[in-house]
Amino acid sequence: VGAMAAEENVFLGARGRTLTAFREADEFQWKGPFYFIQGADPQFGLMKSWAVGDTQNGDDEWGEEIQLAEQAVHAINKLNPKPKFFVLCGDLIHGMPGTQWREAQEQDLKKVLKNIDQDIPLVFASGNHDIGNTPTRETIENYCKNWGDDYFSFWVGGTFFLVLNSQLYFDSSKCPELKQAQDEWLNEQLAAAAKQKSKHIIVFQHIPLFLSKADEDHNYFNLEKSVRQEIMEKFEKAGIKAVFSGHYHRNAGGFYRGLEMVVSSAIGCQLGEDTHGLRVVVVTEEKIVHRYYSLNELSSQGMEKELLDLLAKQN
Repeated sequence: VGAMAAEENVFLGARGRTLTAFREADEFQWKGPFYFIQGADPQFGLMKSWAVGDTQNGDDEWGEEIQLAEQAVHAINKLNPKPKFFVLCGDLIHGMPGTQWREAQEQDLKKVLKNIDQDIPLVFASGNHDIGNTPTRETIENYCKNWGDDYFSFWVGGTFFLVLNSQLYFDSSKCPELKQAQDEWLNEQLAAAAKQKSKHIIVFQHIPLFLSKADEDHNYFNLEKSVRQEIMEKFEKAGIKAVFSGHYHRNAGGFYRGLEMVVSSAIGCQLGEDTHGLRVVVVTEEKIVHRYYSLNELSSQGMEKELLDLLAKQN
């Protein structure tokens, strides 16, 4: 039972709206540059369903995604120094709530992820395939049982991180009270971060605010314009430096005033010209520097000198 429980804890690091791996009291202070790894959309099952042209029921095989996720874990485990954490920005699996292969996909992903170095905490953001395009209280509760809280915050080395449930911004029609709860919580968190004088504030969520321009038209891959505008203004006013997301299965991004929107392509199925990969994000006292690496590149060569040099600069 002990081993089972410990294994479960790897996936349930987000509890009580924070991340248990980091003791808040130890992490308020800036201690010098550090980095983390961001990945998105391992989405077990999408490659087959995309290939056969049946995204509703065609996800009965995911061997290719298993190999890619294993390669991602292998690449992360080899990195030296170690990243502070590994965040996955949603669409862990392809099977929507209530579909046939969902449970098997989740189990297979957990099998791969539990091989991550135990000193590298896992951080999860929920995607539309994890809780449904129109989430309900039940789909969100189910997600939380498997992967921890659907939104939470944590401190690492003087930087404040927020993980949000972007599905509540996309369509909260079946659980408006949950959206309201997240909104109220977020306002409290931003007020607290202002008091603590965080060095940086960084957000993780699945759906990008926008793909390249803050005023672009609404489509499946971004948030509706009025919702987006409200969030961008709130974030910018709070001094949030960057929002990291997935969902698009391609690399993209842009700026809204001082706020950078970073859209990372998938570990799994690619819908554009990018390659299966991970993003390395270095946090220095002045700025946030990031670079997307293909899995092959990261596992064979690791981080380039330029990023390692930033980490070596002791402030």
